[in-house]
Amino acid sequence: MYLNNEEEKMYQGEYGDTVRKSMEIIVALGDIYGAEKLVDITSAQISGVSYKTIGDAGLEYLEDLANDKEVKAKKTTAKVPSTLNPAGTDLDKWEKLGFPPLFAKKQNDIVDAYGSLGISETCTCTPYLVGNVPRFKDHVAWSESSAVAYVNSVIGARTNREGGPGALAAAICGKTAMYGYHLDENRKANLLVEVEEEISDIGYGALGYMIGNEVGDGIPYFILKNKSTNTELKSLGAALASSGAVALYHIENETPEFNLAGKEDLIKNNNKVTITNNDIKETSEKLTNSSKNEADLVCLGCPHASLEEIKDIANIVENKKIKNELWVCTSINVKAAADRMGYTQIIESAGGHIVCDTCMVVAPIEDMGYEIIGVNSAKAANYVPSMCGLEVIFDKPENLIKFD
Repeated sequence: MYLNNEEEKMYQGEYGDTVRKSMEIIVALGDIYGAEKLVDITSAQISGVSYKTIGDAGLEYLEDLANDKEVKAKKTTAKVPSTLNPAGTDLDKWEKLGFPPLFAKKQNDIVDAYGSLGISETCTCTPYLVGNVPRFKDHVAWSESSAVAYVNSVIGARTNREGGPGALAAAICGKTAMYGYHLDENRKANLLVEVEEEISDIGYGALGYMIGNEVGDGIPYFILKNKSTNTELKSLGAALASSGAVALYHIENETPEFNLAGKEDLIKNNNKVTITNNDIKETSEKLTNSSKNEADLVCLGCPHASLEEIKDIANIVENKKIKNELWVCTSINVKAAADRMGYTQIIESAGGHIVCDTCMVVAPIEDMGYEIIGVNSAKAANYVPSMCGLEVIFDKPENLIKFD
C-alpha cells in the first residue's frame, strides 16, 4: 500500500509511539482489505467506551496510548473532530441513578484517557445531533453501528464499519485506508425491499430488524409508501445494523445516493422482497420476549434521543405520575437543550430521568436490580437479552410507560 512522505514519517514513529501504533493499525487494516492508499478523514466516532465492553484490558490500552511522552507534550492528539460512543454510566449522575461505584470509577478513567488523546468527552451514539456532522461524500471513520448506517445512508458521507481501535487510530492520524464503502463501486444495493403500506414509529425498527436478518452485511434499497422523519431513519438504520451488519441503505426519493444504487439491476435479477403490514406486526411481536405486560424499567433513546423525541415523551407524561421507572437516554448536549425548553423538568416531575452518556445496552443494568426492560428500539430489543440477560417488551412509549 502506498504511503506518502508524511504518512511514512507517522508509520516510522517520527511523531511518537502513539501515532506509530495508530498508523500500524490503519496500514494493517488496509493490507487485509486490499487498499491501495490512505485517505484523509474529516471526523471520527469511536466505540469501545463502556467499561462493560472493554474492561480493564481496554482501559490499560488507552492509558498506555495517553501516557506517550508526545501525548503528554500535547503534540499527539486527535487530528480531526472526534466523539465517543455511549459510556456505561451517566458520567455526572451515576451515584443518583444507582450505578455501581467501582464500575463508575473505571468508566470515568476510560473517558479521561480518551480526553487525554484529544477526543471529545461527548459520549453519544448520535454524534450527528451534537455537531459531528460530515458533509456529503466526506470520508470519515465511524464505528458505532447505528451511526455508521446513518452517516453513510442519510448524510451520504463515507465510512466503513470501523472497530473501536481502528476508529481511534484514524482519529489520531486523521486518515483511514481507502477500501470498502469509501469506494463508489461498493455502495450499490443488492436487495430491493418494497413496503406495501405506510409505516411509522416502531414500524421502522421492525422493518429494519426483519431486513437486517435477510440481507446480512448487504445493502438494501427501500421503496416506501410514505416519507420518513430523521428519527424514523435513525431507528431503521439501528435495527438494520444490529440484526444484520448493514452499514448503508438507500430509500427511493429520500436518501442522497438512491439514484446511484443500481435499482434497475435489482429488478432485472429479481433481487426483491415485499413487506406487508402483517410482516411488520409479526416481527414487532417477536421482539418482545417477556410474558409480562409491564416493564420495571422503561428505557427510551436507543440510538440516543433527539430533542423532538424528548418533547414527545414530555407530552406523554406531563402532569402524571409514572408507575415504573423511566430513563430517557441522550447526550449531555441534547439534555442541555431539553433543560432550557422545560422538557427535563416535566419528565422529572413525573418521576422519570433524563440519563446522559449511556444507554440500556452498554450500562450494567443487569446489576442494578432490573428484570424486565421496556424499549421502543428494535436494536435494544435485540441486544438487551444477549448483553444484559434481561427480558424485554418492545412497544411504543405511550404503551410502555404506566401511570399511578
